[in-house]
Amino acid sequence: MKIVSIFVLIFLISCKRFEKPQTEFRINANIVIDGQNRTYTVVLPSTYNSPDKFPTVIALHGGGGSGSQFETSSKLSEKGEKSNFIVVYPDGVQSDGLLKARTWNAGTCCEYAVEKNINDVKFISKMIDNLIANYKINPKKIYATGHSNGGMLAYRLACEIPEKIAAIAPNSCTMVFSECKPTRPMPILQMHSTRDVNIPHKGGPGGGIGTKNLNLPALTSVMDFWSQKNSCKVPNVIVVDNSKYTFTQWTSCNNNVKIGYYLTKDGGHAWPGGLPGSAMGDTPSLAINANDVLWDFFKEYEL
Repeated sequence: MKIVSIFVLIFLISCKRFEKPQTEFRINANIVIDGQNRTYTVVLPSTYNSPDKFPTVIALHGGGGSGSQFETSSKLSEKGEKSNFIVVYPDGVQSDGLLKARTWNAGTCCEYAVEKNINDVKFISKMIDNLIANYKINPKKIYATGHSNGGMLAYRLACEIPEKIAAIAPNSCTMVFSECKPTRPMPILQMHSTRDVNIPHKGGPGGGIGTKNLNLPALTSVMDFWSQKNSCKVPNVIVVDNSKYTFTQWTSCNNNVKIGYYLTKDGGHAWPGGLPGSAMGDTPSLAINANDVLWDFFKEYEL
């Protein structure tokens, strides 16, 4: 019995000795999907070498943006460092046009990714598998957020791979995927601005990349759709309505999930509390801080 105990102790000590601490906290990675090289950046908090497994937020840039651009404008990495979660910034495929604009195939939007039928859901799904295999990630606490076209893809992920995504928090977008058949209730936090003309909250034609010829659904209809899918018994209750924003909730849903909808009265097509997405981008809302409200929301849920 003593010999067995000594052997086990030696084995554990050996494993510990060869377990290397993480020295890089920002990793540029890639994966080949359908013959295409897809890229993403992983940002680890400085506490990563603790024994814990970490929650992870997948942050999807808007059409024409990139992972690095979205990291700068959203400031999500700063929030990840402060609140001890990993942030992953995938890149959409580049078009073959002069601008080389990156987009996501979220359904009917947007542009190159839709025209070439790029399988972005497969990319994100395989990326999640790689992340779990290579990093100390809690697979029950993986979340998705995104701006504009990236937010649209977050909705599609909720529809197609809900077994891998615990909750979503899209911003400045609507849902453009019509074949949505989620297999579990999905917690959703939507953020938007009444002044967003690229993707109007009331629906209709948009003013941004790939949306001008689309009849975009109103956000209330999207929330009602998910309210039905989640079997919410208390829908459409206005919790806050002041000079800065309106906050509406759908509650008493299956699995105790909730749907929340922040509609700010300032800002525009931008990340609330962040920086403009480009030199000509809209001014972000100051009514809420997207990073704070999404993280408070995500913390409530796990698979």
